[in-house]
Amino acid sequence: MSDKKIKNIFVQGKIEPAFIADSIAKHSSKTGIGGHSIFMGQVRKDEIGGKKVAAIEYTTYEPLALEKMHEIREAIFEKYPLSCMHVYHSLGTIEAGEICLFVFTSSAHRKPAIDACSEMVERLKAELPVWGKEIFEDTTHQWKENI
Repeated sequence: MSDKKIKNIFVQGKIEPAFIADSIAKHSSKTGIGGHSIFMGQVRKDEIGGKKVAAIEYTTYEPLALEKMHEIREAIFEKYPLSCMHVYHSLGTIEAGEICLFVFTSSAHRKPAIDACSEMVERLKAELPVWGKEIFEDTTHQWKENI
C-alpha cells in the first residue's frame, strides 16, 4: 500500500449536475490531457413485481469501503497512464433520475481514460461494500443486487 492519503469518495445525497460540470471545467487548464472519460450512474425507476422503484438508499461502513477504494484506485493508477481520476458515490436516499455515481478519468490519450473509467466502474460494483435498499413508491423496500 502506498503512502498516498485515502480520499473520501462519499457524498451525502445526490451528485449535483453543477458539481459534475464544475469538475469538468476545472480540467481545461490541464493542457497535457488529451482525453477524458466519464461515467454517471443514475437511479432507475425499475419495475419489480409490479412495483416501481422511487429511490435507493445507499449505506456503507466508511472505513472499510474507503480502504477498499484506495486499493482499487492504486491498482488503476498502476495499470493505466492517467493524469487524474475522480470518483464520487452517494450515500443516503437518492431518488429515481438522480445521479448516484460519478467517475471521471483523464489521460494524455483517450484509450487509457476510457479503459480505466470502465474498469473502475466494474470494480466498484463488484468490490466496494456499498449496499442499496430499493424503496418502492408504496414505501416497501428490498435490498438491491449489484449486477
